[in-house]
Amino acid sequence: MAMPAGFHVAAEYQPVMRELGLDAEGVFADPRIVVWRSIAERENCTLDAALAGGRNVRWHIKRHRREAQAAQAEAGGIRLLQAAGIRTTPLVGWGGLPDGRGFVITEDLAGFGDAEKLVREGVAFEKLLEPTADLAARLHSAGLHHRDLYLCHFFARVEADGVELALIDAARVRRLPRWPFRQRWIVKDLAQFWYSLQQIGVEERQRQRWLEHYARQRAVAAGSLLRSIRRKAAWIARHDQRLRQRQPERNVSIPSSQQ
Repeated sequence: MAMPAGFHVAAEYQPVMRELGLDAEGVFADPRIVVWRSIAERENCTLDAALAGGRNVRWHIKRHRREAQAAQAEAGGIRLLQAAGIRTTPLVGWGGLPDGRGFVITEDLAGFGDAEKLVREGVAFEKLLEPTADLAARLHSAGLHHRDLYLCHFFARVEADGVELALIDAARVRRLPRWPFRQRWIVKDLAQFWYSLQQIGVEERQRQRWLEHYARQRAVAAGSLLRSIRRKAAWIARHDQRLRQRQPERNVSIPSSQQ
């Protein structure tokens, strides 16, 4: 069902939105918005703009072709993470058109990078092991699950004195259900992370240390989770292979800033 036309903009971004002259229709038509990935259900875009006074902004825009509710869900997921004190992409705005199209706009996490890419480029996963395990534990302890908890959805800023993290792609973030279904969704999150580590060659020993650190933060037994995680990770591997064969364009990388 199409949702009513609307454009919800966070108060702190309203002056910038007015300066850019962007409205709900313009999100789909403005030539300044660059599409970098196009798949059946949505387009991923960037908007790079120079504002008065010399400030540059970069916004990320997801344009949903048919389901405006998906944009509303992502905006809600971002707010859930923020309420739990988990850093995520700042929510600029979201909305929909009468024909069912929807969109969500977030601000770039300047200085942060996709943790999977960072590891592939030479950052030792050891630096990310405890911070990512801590964040996953905080997520579940807050009564939330991500449902796409791959390493690439952890954005990291790695400094000499430590690592800062943010969790992105909140479209599927939800509150955990009651037992016994709660454990199923926790295992799915952990298996997604486990699988993404396998994909970049992180050794079994490090993966187990990651799980042990996560388990300590939540005061649960790592051993009770491991078998279920391995079984679910094997299923994800098979599913991912089929998906990549059907839709290879899903894995296009976001371009660097044009500013």
